Amino acid sequence: MPSQNLDTFYGNLYAYKMYTRPTAQRLFGSYSFRKKPSIKHHENVQKMLEILALNGTLTTWGMAKTHLDKSEGIRTKEKEYRRLLVGRMARGKHTMGLLEVGLVVKDGKSFAKAPADQYRLSLHGILYCLDVLDLSDKQIDTMTEKYKSVLPMVFEKWRELKSNIGNEVYRLKNLAGGLFMDNIQIAKISNFPVYELMTYLNVKYQNNFEQISEEDLANQISIWFYTNLLVPSKFRTTGKHSSLEIKQWKKIIQEDPKLKKWYYDFVNESIKFYNSRFSKLKKLEKI
Repeated sequence: MPSQNLDTFYGNLYAYKMYTRPTAQRLFGSYSFRKKPSIKHHENVQKMLEILALNGTLTTWGMAKTHLDKSEGIRTKEKEYRRLLVGRMARGKHTMGLLEVGLVVKDGKSFAKAPADQYRLSLHGILYCLDVLDLSDKQIDTMTEKYKSVLPMVFEKWRELKSNIGNEVYRLKNLAGGLFMDNIQIAKISNFPVYELMTYLNVKYQNNFEQISEEDLANQISIWFYTNLLVPSKFRTTGKHSSLEIKQWKKIIQEDPKLKKWYYDFVNESIKFYNSRFSKLKKLEKI
């Protein structure tokens, strides 16, 4: 997994929901510029994020070259991208850029010509793109290919997952929208311990609101993804899964030894946590 650049800091999924997402929506837009007319700054930022989503790691020059041919136009666009990355001063006030908000990170240097910083989406940036940019399924598939090393437990298995569960893979959009994270209502929608697992997932990373390693955040997102697959695709009055849904989930987990061990290590952590909490509850009987 690529190392997180030390100049960019972002927190866990709760930080994404409570800080990064609302901040990014305020600064860069809460809907796609393609859906309805938007502020020009929002449109420029979203176009740049889309370039990174569909092309992966690039220099600012490389970003401009994806849609321009002439050097003069590329140079002008490159300067614009640099401003979008670092922010801008307007009427004596600094406006945060993509790096400061945490949607983009530096990812090494290119030495094709003169040394130049390379940039890519952060995990928060990937979620924002899923939430706001109105990407097509095909574009999302392309993004997963470009960012396999960033979210390996999900994106490296994307094609296989699609062959098993089809469009259910795009449930990742729910997380991008801040859903099914800390909502107690999920206790009612499945007979599986979705609520318990999601609650422990938040507890496990509760101290990482201000800063988290990219590997830990990738794990948190990935656990959310596979646990969320236990939520019925269509809520029923019984709150139960069909046998087909259960079979699909078991097939995904059981047929991949690495995935199975990784996921059930988390499940066993959860069991130990709840056993400990239950022991503390039992102590109340002796008071």
